Amino acid sequence: MTVIPFPERAAVPHRGIVTICSMIATLMQALDNTIANVALPYMQGSLSTTLDQITWVLTSYVVAAAIMTAPVGWMAARFGRKNLFLACVGGFTVASMLCGIADSLTQMVVFRVLQGMFGAALVPLSQATMLDLYPIQQRGSAMALWGMGVMVGPILGPTLGGYLTDMYDWRWVFYINLPFGLLAMAGLWLFMQNTGHDTKLRFDWTGFAVLSLCLGAFQLMLDRGEQLDWFSSAEIVLELIL
Repeated sequence: MTVIPFPERAAVPHRGIVTICSMIATLMQALDNTIANVALPYMQGSLSTTLDQITWVLTSYVVAAAIMTAPVGWMAARFGRKNLFLACVGGFTVASMLCGIADSLTQMVVFRVLQGMFGAALVPLSQATMLDLYPIQQRGSAMALWGMGVMVGPILGPTLGGYLTDMYDWRWVFYINLPFGLLAMAGLWLFMQNTGHDTKLRFDWTGFAVLSLCLGAFQLMLDRGEQLDWFSSAEIVLELIL
């Protein structure tokens, strides 16, 4: 039986640096899914909100991320993966800083929406980048390494969030992203290779609007269902219909 070897692939320059920067981006996004949870009581007092209101800090991020995950593939093909990656890491870092300086619930929710929108692309972009960096024979090991960032982030989030809140201030659960975001941006900008893009691609705005409405309503139903006693609430019933 003849074994057909995988075709050799030229080594990608600075592969290790790009791998580390991609993992940092993944870790930041995964971390922010849970790091703010333990800081909510402190935010509630600082921003003068009720318990029901402060949960929007979590809900807004999750809903925005769920909606903006859908067009990531189109945006990468339209603008180029490197350009989109840099924009998302930069936007996520700036949004994290804005969350840290927010002094009202309205500002916090708006900035968390921005954080979720920019953060939505970080995981799929970093995953695609890892597949481009490594030949087929090494992709299993590479994706296992990448998966560590995805798994460690949510696990580490509550512990790190509690430590930062207790030792410093709740705002540091957002400020912690700044040095890592800047480091990831610098590494990707300097060492990641450009990818092709098609400026003539058209976007299905109608489909995206319908999908956004459905995803947003479904995510809100899941996040607020228990709080509003599920289907005894008109809001939850409406979100289910949508």
